[in-house]
Amino acid sequence: MRVDLLTKEYPPNIYGGAGVHVSELVRALRELGDQVCVRAFGDPVHEPDTVGYPDLPELASANAALRTLGVDLSMAQDCAGADLVHSHTWYANMAGHVASLLHGMPHVITAHSLEPMRPWKAEQLGGGYRVSSYVERTAYEAAAGVIAVSHGMRADVLASYPQLDPARVHVVHNGIDSQLWHRDSSPEAEAAARRHGVDPERPSVVFVGRITRQKGLPYLLRAAAELPPEVQLVLCAGAPDTPEILAEVEGLVTGLQHRRTGVVWIPDMLPRAEVIALLSAATVFVCPSVYEPLGIVNLEAMACEAAVVGTATGGIPEVVDDDVTGWLVPIDQVSDGTGTPRDPDLFVADLARALTEATSDAAEARRRGTAGRERAVREFSWATIAERTQQVYAAVVGG
Repeated sequence: MRVDLLTKEYPPNIYGGAGVHVSELVRALRELGDQVCVRAFGDPVHEPDTVGYPDLPELASANAALRTLGVDLSMAQDCAGADLVHSHTWYANMAGHVASLLHGMPHVITAHSLEPMRPWKAEQLGGGYRVSSYVERTAYEAAAGVIAVSHGMRADVLASYPQLDPARVHVVHNGIDSQLWHRDSSPEAEAAARRHGVDPERPSVVFVGRITRQKGLPYLLRAAAELPPEVQLVLCAGAPDTPEILAEVEGLVTGLQHRRTGVVWIPDMLPRAEVIALLSAATVFVCPSVYEPLGIVNLEAMACEAAVVGTATGGIPEVVDDDVTGWLVPIDQVSDGTGTPRDPDLFVADLARALTEATSDAAEARRRGTAGRERAVREFSWATIAERTQQVYAAVVGG
């Protein structure tokens, strides 16, 4: 079977969990014998069966959403001969939809996030958000199959697009390569952590993620003000969605740094080895998201034996086993799609309480971290995810 996989992100252009998912899924599918042709946004990629699609020069000054559609049409044209097209994120959904109409093959979508669940993107895209929402709705409602990365995500898909037949929406979790992601206690890893200003002798809370509303970083920064003074806060946080969210985070970080020591902000995207070094030195990893379909970052932390403190929302409870591999923080959210806590102060207080408990008992955090590694290896291998994805392919092609 020839599968044309359509994506915004692909190495070396990865900035989020969807890109990690795509690159690992492609590798695992190819190992299982599928012919996978990757069609990715950006410059040509020097890899067999992989094609890069730069923006069309004719649309250089157009809205970003229109530039996306220009790339989509180029991709769709080239999908002739595929048995199936599989798109990831709204950026590539229209390419898959048009290719399916044009060439007559089924279209499968993996749902990494949903535009109706991220209304704050209107800040970033303006009128382009209405375009991206139209693209996603059109593609989802016509797709032969939709893969949700968690049961929570499946519920969100069906709530957002009630015209979808539930039988067409499947659950295949994200995965983790536990051979690449593992605890590193070597002197070199400790030295790498120290270079970034982290003291491995002090307890630490580590955050890794983009600066976007869904990641809940402002709530974490407010909660961190209540942590014991010896606890460090390490933020691997960059790629802000808007100047406004960046300014808010900068203000909160600066205020926190004036009140306590051990506040480390790393705005750059670090190589994997350095992220592993920080996770290996961490007492706990924190995922304060208000919207998170699954969260590959949680699996990466678990594979590195870091216990996870995560919000009990979206797919996070399907990854973090409360009281076993980490701590889940309750949240009562408004139903307008923003994920905003009904009582932000209560959420911040609950988050601070969980982080304080986690960092105050290093032995318990270590026990939960070890259990997290075992769970990640047992339940979230990419070989398993690829096999389950193949089952979805067979169902839509055969159906």
